Amino acid sequence: MADLLKYLPTTRKETDLRGWDEVDIVFFTGDAYIDHPSFGAAVLGRVLEAAGFRVAIVPQPDWHGDFRDFKKFGRPRLYFAVSAGSMDSMVNHYTAARRRRSDDAYTPEGKPGARPDYCTITYCQILKQIYPDVPVVIGGIEASMRRLTHYDYWQDKLMPSILVDSRADLLVYGMGEQAMTEIAQRIQNKKNDSLHSVPQTAFLTSDKTEIPEGAIMLASHEEALRDKRKHAENFRLMEIESNKIHQTTLVQPVGKQWVVVNPSYPPITTEQLDAIYDLPYQYTPHPKYKDKHIPAYEMIKWSVCMHRGCFGGCSFCTISAHQGKQIVSRSKESILRQIERLSQLPDWHGVISDLGGPSANMYMMHGKDMSLCEKCARASCLQPNICKNLNQDFGPVIDIYKTVDKLPYVKHAFVGSGIRYDLMSEEYARQLITRHVSGRLKVAPEHCSDSVLKMMRKPSWSNYLRFRELFMRLNTEAGLNQQLIPYFISSHPGCTKQDMQQLADETKRMHYRPEQVQDFTPTPMTLSTTMFYTGINPYTGEPVYVARTPEEKKQQNQYFFWYKDTKTPYKPKPHYNKPTNRH
Repeated sequence: MADLLKYLPTTRKETDLRGWDEVDIVFFTGDAYIDHPSFGAAVLGRVLEAAGFRVAIVPQPDWHGDFRDFKKFGRPRLYFAVSAGSMDSMVNHYTAARRRRSDDAYTPEGKPGARPDYCTITYCQILKQIYPDVPVVIGGIEASMRRLTHYDYWQDKLMPSILVDSRADLLVYGMGEQAMTEIAQRIQNKKNDSLHSVPQTAFLTSDKTEIPEGAIMLASHEEALRDKRKHAENFRLMEIESNKIHQTTLVQPVGKQWVVVNPSYPPITTEQLDAIYDLPYQYTPHPKYKDKHIPAYEMIKWSVCMHRGCFGGCSFCTISAHQGKQIVSRSKESILRQIERLSQLPDWHGVISDLGGPSANMYMMHGKDMSLCEKCARASCLQPNICKNLNQDFGPVIDIYKTVDKLPYVKHAFVGSGIRYDLMSEEYARQLITRHVSGRLKVAPEHCSDSVLKMMRKPSWSNYLRFRELFMRLNTEAGLNQQLIPYFISSHPGCTKQDMQQLADETKRMHYRPEQVQDFTPTPMTLSTTMFYTGINPYTGEPVYVARTPEEKKQQNQYFFWYKDTKTPYKPKPHYNKPTNRH
């Protein structure tokens, strides 16, 4: 019983143990409840708890039958919070070929079927049916990336803002700690009429007076349906604003209403991020799961995230759109406190699986002159060239690595997160490669064709080749025999069969047998997805070739497997230079 009190309650029995007569906020999530700062429901629940609110979590509620899971806590005093979980539910459920996945990493034993398709919409519609007058606030990656008109790959059509079908009262986009707390405080103070002014939220309104002066008016949902160029232009305007520190309100008409997207909060401080990580997480799944295996938890169980945000700006990635472009780093002291806490868990074996972040080597990096950053709207600080205002100081991250290495209760501290090899110093590379690679270092060149890489906002293939040489040299000097494992993507917008032939030639020349490969999957509200749907580059207006049909996508993917006895379309070039190393 005592252990139950260490977690946020998930049942009436647990609220009774606390002596609660009501709950302030009931949080519904499509994931299992894991009390770890890598999972949004745990973080938001702990933040709200620290602000003095009573929070209960309903993980993976049964949406069939009598909806008893949606009723078990009754009417909350303030609001319902809804998230599909750590992934968009459609990405979670379906492959790039639109086939149903056979497992779900965020569910006990990896069993599929614990959440519905379009999870956020389903949960909201049930709550609105049962409690029509209780505010419903949605957030998480699914809601965040669907806040405006977006292309849905699984229905192969444009869909309006998720606010339309979910009937939610408010949408929180991005990292929601500040917005969720402010919403709770305003409702508690009987200021419900001011909810539409909370930063980093979006809402649907029929009242034109709620549109602030100076707002950017996007093409309507109906116009976007009729004209792909208008949808492309909508994306361009949205992405430009999301990359700014100081943003402008976005408004999109849909039917006889308007979706209003308020500007986000400024990036939080290191002190604020430390406070979030210092909350009393148990770093384990809720006791209700007993000894059940939850794959997503096992993957991050011994990991330590050192910062938020990413200024890489990759076309297919949602990290900068969701977490922000600005890097917000934890202090060294906060990181060490978490490692000490992990070392006290009963099954600790002294190994940190990942000492990283969205891009591990961006820790503590920012603009030299932040006043210039406040005027900047670039999607990437690295592409098409590294910003001259970027402070490329690897000292803080190297210091963290060396300090953790010396801890008596740490045997190994690996870096499992992605690294940007176009953001590199030899000193950092030496520390990383000789001390923090578990035998295989995974990097993501994604392709070798510079024309495709330009569409992806990724560095030139020559950058990868230089890093590969550095990797091999440092391994040789240290007497190590580690592997460099590259990730590749087929069927990205702009990628032709000739580009895939070039990639097959390159991988064969280097004796790579690609393992980490994937077919491009369009996910809501990314540049790559916008190009996939429209066939247009939103920034130039130029047409973009797209392998759109299942047959075209499958054929491109087959180029990866030139070494297998398949019907690959690969035709090798007749001559190759003899490789000097098999890494």
